[in-house]
Amino acid sequence: MEQKKQIEERRMGLERLPSSLLIEEVLLKLEIEALCSVSCVNKAMSFLVSQALPLLSSINLSAFSPDAQILSSIVGGCKGLHSLTLNCLHLDNLSLGVILVPHLQELNLLSCSLLSYQVFTSIGEACPNLRVLVLELVDQCSTEAFKTNLDQMLNGCLCLESFSLKIRGRDVGANAFQSIDFFLPSALKSMKLQSVLEQDVIRLMDKIRVGADRNSVQTAHVSIPVSPLSSVFTLQRLSLVLDAISDELIMAISGNLPTLVELDLEDRPVKQPLPNHDLTNTGLQYLASFHHLMGLSLIRSRHNQQVSFKRVNDMGMFLLSEVCKGLESVRLCGFSKVSDAGYASILHSCLKLKKFEARNAFFLSDLAFLDVTEFQCSLVEVKLLSCSLITSETVKQLTRSRVLEVLDLCGCRSIADSCLGSISSLRSLSMLNLAGADITDYGLSFLAQGIPSITHLCLRHCERVTDEGISFLFHGGGTIRKTLSALDLGHMPRISDKAIFTISMAGTEITELCLRHCSVTDVSLDCLAMRKMFRDECKLLRRLDLLNCTGLSVNSLRFLKRPSFPGLHWLGIGGTPLASKGYPALSRIHNQRPWLTICLEGCEMGCYDGWQFHGAGYPQ
Repeated sequence: MEQKKQIEERRMGLERLPSSLLIEEVLLKLEIEALCSVSCVNKAMSFLVSQALPLLSSINLSAFSPDAQILSSIVGGCKGLHSLTLNCLHLDNLSLGVILVPHLQELNLLSCSLLSYQVFTSIGEACPNLRVLVLELVDQCSTEAFKTNLDQMLNGCLCLESFSLKIRGRDVGANAFQSIDFFLPSALKSMKLQSVLEQDVIRLMDKIRVGADRNSVQTAHVSIPVSPLSSVFTLQRLSLVLDAISDELIMAISGNLPTLVELDLEDRPVKQPLPNHDLTNTGLQYLASFHHLMGLSLIRSRHNQQVSFKRVNDMGMFLLSEVCKGLESVRLCGFSKVSDAGYASILHSCLKLKKFEARNAFFLSDLAFLDVTEFQCSLVEVKLLSCSLITSETVKQLTRSRVLEVLDLCGCRSIADSCLGSISSLRSLSMLNLAGADITDYGLSFLAQGIPSITHLCLRHCERVTDEGISFLFHGGGTIRKTLSALDLGHMPRISDKAIFTISMAGTEITELCLRHCSVTDVSLDCLAMRKMFRDECKLLRRLDLLNCTGLSVNSLRFLKRPSFPGLHWLGIGGTPLASKGYPALSRIHNQRPWLTICLEGCEMGCYDGWQFHGAGYPQ
């Protein structure tokens, strides 16, 4: 009774404040979900929220998937909106009418599983002042519709400076881009395309070169007003996902886009490219044409086949380090013939290097990082993914860089307890990925006593860690228990309900929790559902991954009903009895909680990797 009285007094105190002060100093600083909740308190607060909405210039709705009704109720009152980020998992073309307005300057439409290519034309007609556009669509298997609608959009958005278009295929190997012959707005500074054919990019580069000679090129599908060599059209950032990366491609890009600051290339060949159609040491030399290049990413994905850059060796890395000394960010994946000497040349020669990533580097070992103190660069972010020869000695060397903020060692199975003491001394560290590492509870006890302000921690596949290690993590007296917001405990067979109880009680900052393939039961779900009631200072759990937690029963569905789990945005329950036997109840829960996305497909958290498989009416 006393608590209710205090809450009522606080509410009355707020309402006594001047309206302008309450709007500017309180309401406009709330997240959009909190703002909507406040509007439900009473008529007075609802009126104040209606006054605040038109003052919002930017809204980010990417954390959850609104339906058409929620979207209209939120964005419909935002008359001064300039920037909008939207998760479109549950939205179709008709739903977007309320958001497509002339004064919009930035539009990010993510996970658009239900949108057709007609959305291109709608954007081009309604948003002539767009500066930034990001689109994630599903392949419609209609080349002509794609080209026609995209061309109309780009002709309508002449002010576009940054354009990102990702087309996901529902079939493995699907390729949405049969041609990329389209209009290029002269203001364009950044372009990202996925997926595109290498030969189409080369032809586009040729047309840009012709544009330099003629100043303007007009064809049925291409119009390049001015060349990148002029002072008007100067593309600075190019990101492409292709079928192949070759010397010819690098030569075409470097010869026609010398103003690039960032170049990001990823290929996904269905088989190992032929010797005369692959990237070699010679191709890396062409990068010398980029006099202002600060970021370089060259990735050969093993998503489709066991392929790699077999024709690039240490000599290629030596050449790269000599012609691109100004690099600040380097990402390399699939260079199977490069050894320590090649990687070390980049680390020693690129004096401004802040971010370094090597993935599937079979010959990268501790020798490349033998004495970090000799590096002239100050590494802020280091990612060494699936590098089997990397051990704890490398980590000890890297921790000498006191400015390190991100350390990703996913798949480095020789990482052990001995380096966690060194990691615990990194005050600036915010993200740590130890997935697959050979660490134990003993090692986590050192991390728990340290000073890093870690917000994201991944322990997936750390099979030797038990419930006791999680207890150490949250009761060790260090900083991490006060800062940790995202924790991944997936595929850890020794994690049980006991560890989840610890997290529920002591993990007050946790908003994202992954427990996929763990031996947890209904008891864990009960603890998580009630954590906010036990400790008011606990933050709301936003995302929960329970994929293949077969110990859960259908009875635990009761914990998903209101008022449990307030604020939950995403729930993954694929492979559990909740998904196989509780479908009617899940449909009712979804209708009751429209802000909640329930994933039955096995996607990673947030469905960032599998949204294209979510069709209409999902879930039902």
